[in-house]
Amino acid sequence: MSLRLQVNLIITTLLAVFASVLIGLQIDNTRRSVHEEMVGANVVASQLLSRMQWIYGNSGLEGMAGFLTQVGRIRANDVELRDDEDTVVYKSPPPTYKAGRVAPVWYSALVAPPLEPKIIKLPNGHIVLQADASRAVLDGWDDLHLTLWIVLAGFVLGNALIYALMGRALRPLQQLVQGLRHMADGQYDTRLKGLAGHEGRQIGQAFNHMAQSVQDSVEAKRQAREAALALAENRELTQTIQARIELERADISRELHDELGQQVTAIKSVGLAIARRAADTDPSIEQSARLVMQCADQIYDGMHRMIAKLRPLALDQFGLYDALRDLLADCQMQHPELDISASLPDALDIPDDALATAVYRIVQEAITNVLRHAQASRLEIRVTVAADELLLEVRDNGCGRISQFQSSGHFGVSGMRERVQALNGRFNLLQREPGGIEIQVRLPFSKQQHNA
Repeated sequence: MSLRLQVNLIITTLLAVFASVLIGLQIDNTRRSVHEEMVGANVVASQLLSRMQWIYGNSGLEGMAGFLTQVGRIRANDVELRDDEDTVVYKSPPPTYKAGRVAPVWYSALVAPPLEPKIIKLPNGHIVLQADASRAVLDGWDDLHLTLWIVLAGFVLGNALIYALMGRALRPLQQLVQGLRHMADGQYDTRLKGLAGHEGRQIGQAFNHMAQSVQDSVEAKRQAREAALALAENRELTQTIQARIELERADISRELHDELGQQVTAIKSVGLAIARRAADTDPSIEQSARLVMQCADQIYDGMHRMIAKLRPLALDQFGLYDALRDLLADCQMQHPELDISASLPDALDIPDDALATAVYRIVQEAITNVLRHAQASRLEIRVTVAADELLLEVRDNGCGRISQFQSSGHFGVSGMRERVQALNGRFNLLQREPGGIEIQVRLPFSKQQHNA
């Protein structure tokens, strides 16, 4: 049921109640009026007839009948003159007012007072005085009949007018419903214009504000989806680039180890042979040959350091645990003044090469930052493997501040963050007090992979 019809039915009900009350009041007033008129007319007629007994004394029942005939109908009363044998000597004529018409029986029973007839005793007979309310009831019925027609006409016209006015008043709601349907169909640029009335303008402004908010929200969600898709693509691209870089580093390290290592070994062997041959014949040639051998040793040592930076052989041959241990041992050997403590799981075996490489490179970069910038005396490294993630924590007690890493030129922190994000992990850089930096890395991990 529409709101318009509901409001119209409510107003119709109120009008019907009002009309019923009005009709009830009119019926009650008619009842009171008829009752007062009947009682008054009956009393007057009774007093009049009671004082006319002297007529009977002079001329008997015939004289009384003649008098009553001359008087005619006494208003609102029926008069009968009866002798001792209860024979009707005289009966008042029927009323001439609205002759031939009577009110409905139910209406007469509703408004006519139940008055008992009065008996006036005479020496040889009696007079029966009966109140007759039919004319007064008929007047009340005519008035009620007219009122009913007026109420009915007003009821019909009022309902028609109210229905038309309600349609005009509720027109903004119809436009609002239509606008909401358009919004539900995805037409978020829908706006309401030209709504009549103060409330209509408020409805239009509220709807337009809501529609603009929804449109902005939908657009923001679309842009967020596009940004998330672009971020996922960038992370995938970053991961691919990192994997490609690691492959290239591995190829370069193998080439250095296999090709350049063999060449340096050959140079050293040739230098040794020359030194032995020239030992007894030409000391200067022997010295030059041994200088070549020293240069070959330096090249060999430098090559191995480059190989370790490019791609640690221990990571490929023995796994992450041994690679981290070798990295920390080399660092401790080169920097004995730095107190390094490490907490690593005994069986840190990660088959996922990308994850293992990311952990190793992050630790490697963190150590490099501590050695270059922190001036720390202590370094703590902790690796924890949980059910669904790997937690890496690197702490130092140096003089580093987070604000330093937010300036341009610090690509090491950016590289660590990109590695973590490429693996859908979380990277946090925390400030320690009174000094030092803590790196927290959380990477998705499963024990099924760990135990594989």
